[in-house]
Amino acid sequence: MKQVTLPDGERVPALGMGTWNMGDRPAARAEEIATLRLGLDLGLRLIDTAEMYGEGLSETLIGEAIAGRRDEVFLVSKVYPHNATRRGIAAACERSLQRLGTDRLDLYLLHWRGSVPLEETVQGLQALQREGKIRHYGVSNLDLSDMEELWEAPGGDAVAVNQLLYNLSRRGIEWDLLPWLRERRVPVMAYSPIEQARLLRHPKLVGFARDCGMTPAQVALAWLLARDDIIAIPKTGHRERLKENVGALSHTLTAEQLAALDDIFPPPKGPRALEML
Repeated sequence: MKQVTLPDGERVPALGMGTWNMGDRPAARAEEIATLRLGLDLGLRLIDTAEMYGEGLSETLIGEAIAGRRDEVFLVSKVYPHNATRRGIAAACERSLQRLGTDRLDLYLLHWRGSVPLEETVQGLQALQREGKIRHYGVSNLDLSDMEELWEAPGGDAVAVNQLLYNLSRRGIEWDLLPWLRERRVPVMAYSPIEQARLLRHPKLVGFARDCGMTPAQVALAWLLARDDIIAIPKTGHRERLKENVGALSHTLTAEQLAALDDIFPPPKGPRALEML
């Protein structure tokens, strides 16, 4: 399993599992749990969730899936912005821990920028870290101006990741935000790396994948995995699709292939507003 190094030196899998919308449908529950467990068996030990996902249903599902295997998992969850006050974040974290059936999170993220001052949120995250409730903290969906403000707050420069919408069709962060993060050795956790399956139907990507002996999903993931500081967290609740995703690890794109993908999905030619889903 390829790994990405966090700012403090800890290494985590470059390919993990997202869980947005998982746990919402009772009929899909058994297959979703089986998929998460298979992912752990195959080395995808990073699992990402949030209190927002199904208002806790995703966390509850994950808690069942990892029961008895907690120590195998690098567990990530996220707090709503309106819960990110010093007091609110402590309560929100405790609720997430209870749903997940664990005593700590490996990484806890502010889900997006809200009205609570970033400095107060960081204070709350640091308190959770001191109490052993979380090991690392970070952010999600913060643009360059947000990150610059965060960096000036006491403890803000200790963020482990910025989780962002980043894939072949969403490359806006490459203009300024990604270089800024790289200078500070803050990895990006790329959510929706297959653009919620829309990339699977992109005609040029379908043709490119066929010529390379890959599937479109594998190309999209291999493109992200070609970078040393990107963690991709595709979501699937199906075991066969998970096996396909894992297959991306067996493919290393050549410089020529990466250049061809730049022709199909051009990098940004100027600053863009941060994209979110």
